[in-house]
Amino acid sequence: MKRCFLPLGLFAMLIATGCRIQVDKAKNGDDKNVKIDTPMGGLHVRTNQMTAADVGLPVYPGAQIFSDHDDKPADIHMGFGKWQLRVKVVSYQTSDSQDKVLDFYHKNLGRYGDVIECRGDNVVGTPTTTSEGLTCSNSKSEHVNLNEKDELSLRAGSKHHQHIVGIKNTGSGTKFALVELELPNIDEGSQDSQ
Repeated sequence: MKRCFLPLGLFAMLIATGCRIQVDKAKNGDDKNVKIDTPMGGLHVRTNQMTAADVGLPVYPGAQIFSDHDDKPADIHMGFGKWQLRVKVVSYQTSDSQDKVLDFYHKNLGRYGDVIECRGDNVVGTPTTTSEGLTCSNSKSEHVNLNEKDELSLRAGSKHHQHIVGIKNTGSGTKFALVELELPNIDEGSQDSQ
């Protein structure tokens, strides 16, 4: 319990010593962009006008952006000195089959290196890991759990810089999320920054 009070106290001190908060509202009153800056770092969230290009991938032909109250495009950047975390995500939907979307993004993710296919935490086929060490398992060192138990995804990159396409069959087509993750390298002694 004492461990919690130190970070909370430090955060409160940072806010009191020069925090700047800016919130831009959308036409419907929802928060669109949020910026919190302190002398030590900040948090920036952008939820408007995100596209596949912002994630570094092309749009599947004919797909439309999918957005609802719980599933909105977002660009989240949190940084404190060398510790940096960035998540970019945008969802789309198409009437095409899951297999067509999977094939399209398997080819396009190749620009980021080896591509692995995952069903939840389990690899499907080969390769079983990228040349930079990325796997399907959501171990403690990978920081983020994106997959539901049976959801298909494609991954490329390293443990610290990943491109992911999560694909779900909706019955009447396919919904898919394009994600770029830049995770902090907190492994002691590790030289992997990509």
